[in-house]
Amino acid sequence: MKKAENTDFAGLTGLQKHLVFSLITAIPIYLASNLYTQSIVTRDDEEAALAATIFFLGGIYIGRYVSLMWVSKKIPFRLFLNLSLLSILCLCWIFFHADFPLKETRIFLNLILFYLPLFLMSIAIGMLIKLGRITVENQLQESKAVAEQSQSELHLLQSQLSPHFLFNTLNNLYGISISQHEKIPTLLLKLSDLLRYSVYDAKELFVPLRDELSYINNYIDFEKIRIGDRLTLTTSVEDLTHADLKIAPMLLIVFIENAFKHSKNTTEPYISIDIHLKTWGNSILFAVKNSHGATSGESGFLEKNSGLGLANVKKRLDLLYPNAYELTIQNEGGFYQVMLQLKVK
Repeated sequence: MKKAENTDFAGLTGLQKHLVFSLITAIPIYLASNLYTQSIVTRDDEEAALAATIFFLGGIYIGRYVSLMWVSKKIPFRLFLNLSLLSILCLCWIFFHADFPLKETRIFLNLILFYLPLFLMSIAIGMLIKLGRITVENQLQESKAVAEQSQSELHLLQSQLSPHFLFNTLNNLYGISISQHEKIPTLLLKLSDLLRYSVYDAKELFVPLRDELSYINNYIDFEKIRIGDRLTLTTSVEDLTHADLKIAPMLLIVFIENAFKHSKNTTEPYISIDIHLKTWGNSILFAVKNSHGATSGESGFLEKNSGLGLANVKKRLDLLYPNAYELTIQNEGGFYQVMLQLKVK
């Protein structure tokens, strides 16, 4: 029965809702006004109370319509403050006048001193209600617009990840096909698994961390085959098989991909890469460290040549984890190191 009543009320037109609201609020207003007018007039107190009720409700609707002047403008906080002060002052005067009315022979003046502040107070209250509603609606619209813009930007950034990865990988495959063509079939199978995840499984804003780690492991296996014996790889990744943690897809892989990309520039006989990941409370602690060549050791080289991936991941961190991450990038002693602390969802 209660649900049916709510449905009937929701189906009312705007005018009908206002009428229902007026009838409901008129009853307590009339009773309060009747008690009040008995203290300031000696006769016709019921008529005075009815008039006060009409004045009050009329003032509220007048205040609502007056508020429409600020619909296309930014509503100043000072207006809310002034209206609130006016309401309080009128209410204080009404209570004061109830205790200290004029002589009984001055009925008309007593009613004026009651009706006028009551009318002003009702206008102020009506304006406060309408302006408050307009402010909330404007804030909701602004928040919705910002959220939609951020969502669109996130989808754009995410859609750029797969082409970026594919472009880099095809460049690597081209070089391998010339000198080590026997590795191509195995690499193509690994590449198929990697693209399947990036194209089909990584469309959500957040994915299980364990799925992301599986993708990272596949990528590391791909690079092991590509680089061969030159690679000295150290990994320390916490077992998160049964964890329910979620992370933005293809976020950590960008740093790992850059590590493999830049470490190949080293003139040393071996490529050194260290990857560490563990959880601490509701945070992920991630670090990757790689050796690099003398040319990439120049100031700003890695940052400028990291391509789309690094700039992309920084934007995604700002959008998805505002004030919830700490990213540190260092380039010292022939090693490039990235450390990321991230509060997971």
